[in-house]
Amino acid sequence: MKYQEIDFKKYTECLENSEQQKYSATLDFLNVVSGKQWEILVYNDYEAVMPVPYMKKFGLKIVINPKLCQQLGIFSKTDNIQVNDQLLDFFEKKYNIWYYAFNDTNQFTKKLKERQNFLIYPADYNEVRQKYSPKRKRKLRLDEEVLQNSEVRKVTMNEALGFISQNTIGAKDEKDKQEFLQTFSDFEKAQHLQLTAFFYHKTIINIIAVYSDEKTLALLGTFNAKEHIKLSGSSVIIDHIISENIQTKTFDFEGSDVPAIEEFFRGFRPELKMYPTTFNSKKELLKKVLKIR
Repeated sequence: MKYQEIDFKKYTECLENSEQQKYSATLDFLNVVSGKQWEILVYNDYEAVMPVPYMKKFGLKIVINPKLCQQLGIFSKTDNIQVNDQLLDFFEKKYNIWYYAFNDTNQFTKKLKERQNFLIYPADYNEVRQKYSPKRKRKLRLDEEVLQNSEVRKVTMNEALGFISQNTIGAKDEKDKQEFLQTFSDFEKAQHLQLTAFFYHKTIINIIAVYSDEKTLALLGTFNAKEHIKLSGSSVIIDHIISENIQTKTFDFEGSDVPAIEEFFRGFRPELKMYPTTFNSKKELLKKVLKIR
């Protein structure tokens, strides 16, 4: 079903009652990150749904998970391999797929390449903190001078814009960076963005951006002033966010294949959750589009 054909009430009910539940498949999230360029595969009368985001290239629909959207996949009351296999088979035949990530609950008969994510599920904060690695606990012990001259508090996008813009790593170019900043602004307008800053001598030296809803906090970005990296402000902020929310919300680190980032996440002792993906190289995609055998 194309976007304008979707029964959003039934779609949302399917998501909310699904075994797989992921914030990234919700209307609010997908509409922002994809610019409403998504459609769905539906099994029977919304017994299972599968959101499919795409980009337009040379007049063609190319499926790709949007920036900041780690997992999508199939959502149903009970994860069913037979249904999943049917949807996957249809999906691979029907679409030009560049990269698509299913969710960590989806199972298939076919072996798909997996990627890793890290989650801390709702629990008592003291129990969660007790599991932190010795190194992470040391990083959270700030010396007296830093304690006396620092604070952690929420900030608005207006307050954070200059710092985030200056300390964004990973954007391909200025256009790419501006798209990230616009996405953050759109999340703030939708009341789903939470920006928390570490101030040292009244100056921002770290900011953590998370997507927030009733059940989840998802890490969207970590921004650090290089000259103060040893103060471990990012660790302090994440611990602060966890302490305020982990009783009722899952903290989703959004995974990483970068060793240094993975090590940073693992210091909080989250649970490793693998999720399946399907991917085609540009060459393979071109062959499919041109139907070259």
